[in-house]
Amino acid sequence: MEINLLILSAGTRNKVVQYFKKELAGKGKVYATDCSSLAPALYEADEAILVPRITEPGYLEKILSICREKKITGVFSLIDPELALLARHREEFLAVGTTPVISSLDAVETSFDKFRMYQKLCELQIPTGRCFMDLAAFEEALHTGEVKLPVFVKPAKGSASIGISRADTLEAVRFLHGCQEDMMIQEYMDGTEYGADVYVDMITKKVTSIFVKEKLKMRAGETDKSVSVKDERLFSLIKNFVETVGFCGIIDIDIFRRGDEYCISEVNPRFGGGYPHAYECGVNVPAQIIRNLEGKPNEEAIGAYEEGICMMKYNEIMIRRREEL
Repeated sequence: MEINLLILSAGTRNKVVQYFKKELAGKGKVYATDCSSLAPALYEADEAILVPRITEPGYLEKILSICREKKITGVFSLIDPELALLARHREEFLAVGTTPVISSLDAVETSFDKFRMYQKLCELQIPTGRCFMDLAAFEEALHTGEVKLPVFVKPAKGSASIGISRADTLEAVRFLHGCQEDMMIQEYMDGTEYGADVYVDMITKKVTSIFVKEKLKMRAGETDKSVSVKDERLFSLIKNFVETVGFCGIIDIDIFRRGDEYCISEVNPRFGGGYPHAYECGVNVPAQIIRNLEGKPNEEAIGAYEEGICMMKYNEIMIRRREEL
């Protein structure tokens, strides 16, 4: 069975494209799209395809036409704004023979709306940092000592750490909260930060792999340096959470540890920027996705990696003639 994959909005995620090409060798092709010819990950694929911006009319039809023409088996995106589009139009992709590697629309929209995710975590009684959309409610909680400064003020719907500010005074909170609509105030999480790369089998709907890393340094909202860790208690928390909510495919989760308590901070139903750490430690999500697209379930292998393995990102360049773009 030939498996052809379409990676949307490839951007600078060269490693992800490389991993899929390696795992698909001899089985099919990897196609990558972006709206910019200067997106370096495009040129790691078997074929690079330029497309309009997601917000432009006809974008969905363009992607569907690529799926038909290239006989795409599975499609996924590497950016948040595109996830809901794939989930919302799942049936249209299935109609042309393409399986979107994405969670349900409800799970995607819950993840993209940080306050809605906060409410879901509270509903499931999973520890998380306090969040407020209402400034008056925050000020009351501050007055009674339920929360304390500093806090983060961020867009409730956002990605890549864009628009996030730390506020050390009430005056700063008031100013930042009023800068734009739908700003959320989030309790400052000052414990050890972790990232989890999770795969939920698309056939069995069960978690088959979890990789956890302690984040040692961040850059532009992505993990820059990290070290692999294991904790069965954290594995259990993650597994129960993602299966209860109904996530599917690859999930990226941000977690803080305060004292002896793990708190889930954010959830992104896509490959996280630190996923290469997991792959290089043997947690092979591309192979699991390909196996699912072949109609085969994956065996559970949670925590099947070595502790104490460090990842250190560094810059690389790609050179192309202008006429080759």
